[in-house]
Amino acid sequence: MDFDSIRIAINLAYENLEKIKVALNYDEKKEELKKLEQETLREGFWEDNKNSALVLSKMKALKSILEKADKLKNLIDEALGYLELAEELNDEESFKQSGIYLKRSENQIEKLEIDTLLSDEYDSNNAIISIHPGAGGTESQDWALMVYRMYSKWAAKSDFEIEVLDLLDGEEAGIKSVSFLVKGDNAYGYLKGENGVHRLVRISPFDSNSRRHTSFCAVEVLPELTDDIEIEIKPEDIEMDVYRASGAGGQHVNKTSSAVRLKHIPSGIVVSCQTERSQMQNRENCMKMLKAKLYKKELEEHSKLMSDIKGESTDNAWGNQIRSYVFCPYTLVKDHRTNYEVGNVQAVMDGKIDEFIYAYLKFIKKNDIIK
Repeated sequence: MDFDSIRIAINLAYENLEKIKVALNYDEKKEELKKLEQETLREGFWEDNKNSALVLSKMKALKSILEKADKLKNLIDEALGYLELAEELNDEESFKQSGIYLKRSENQIEKLEIDTLLSDEYDSNNAIISIHPGAGGTESQDWALMVYRMYSKWAAKSDFEIEVLDLLDGEEAGIKSVSFLVKGDNAYGYLKGENGVHRLVRISPFDSNSRRHTSFCAVEVLPELTDDIEIEIKPEDIEMDVYRASGAGGQHVNKTSSAVRLKHIPSGIVVSCQTERSQMQNRENCMKMLKAKLYKKELEEHSKLMSDIKGESTDNAWGNQIRSYVFCPYTLVKDHRTNYEVGNVQAVMDGKIDEFIYAYLKFIKKNDIIK
């Protein structure tokens, strides 16, 4: 048993934890949480629903960060405790337990280090993701479904919850579009780098001649905006249509016109939702998506203005894919921004995309281009 190596690793884990706590402003967040807790005890606090909801949301976010750091310290403490017991009793089982807790703490350190990169204004928010296939009919629609399943599997592995807002099936296979909400701490922060065009190269199962096809789908990632974000949407600017939900049949198809489509007349933005049985709930989900899209439009217009002033230009998004997934003639998934790549395509399609997410977050932090 190599006690010295384990002890050195444990000491390093403690040092890394302290560095992370500094980067996370742990002490400041702890003080902020105390102040917010005191505010909830103030007379009349609960009468202001908007403010109380905002305070509770902040408290939840702060508690999540603090608890992650505290749980990590507990893991390292357990590793040290078992190591000291193993040294005292020369017990191999305690030594093994020390190694297990050390490994767990090292994994948590990496995840917490990534959290230090999530410092943008809306990184802690839920994420609204929309996926649209490119030209190519059934082949592209099948690819859009594959990408949707990839995110669904990643969310399940990462303890995020998915709520489908709108889904339109393809005529033969795949999907024509899907919009869904990813719920959980830092959902938008983790997924914002997935925004862009995803390219597939494979032998198409829909081609009787077994030829190689290239397909595209566009992934749009938006933060779900909280009630404290003011986006003015005038009632007279909204055109609302109701219709019967479409789908594979059975319980997924409503007998009444509960599906909702909203068009924002000034911008031309159209959103739809058909997954809830209640027309009111579908309209509420539509408003969430519309609010997020309008906010994004404001940011893009401001960014374009700044680019025009600086004389910068940008490429068309469809000719500027962020990631390629190659199934044939070799297997490779490559992110064209960070150059991070892996050869196990199937693992990526099964939701193993953390390394791509981490590589992108480190890349934008290093290059100071976080938006």
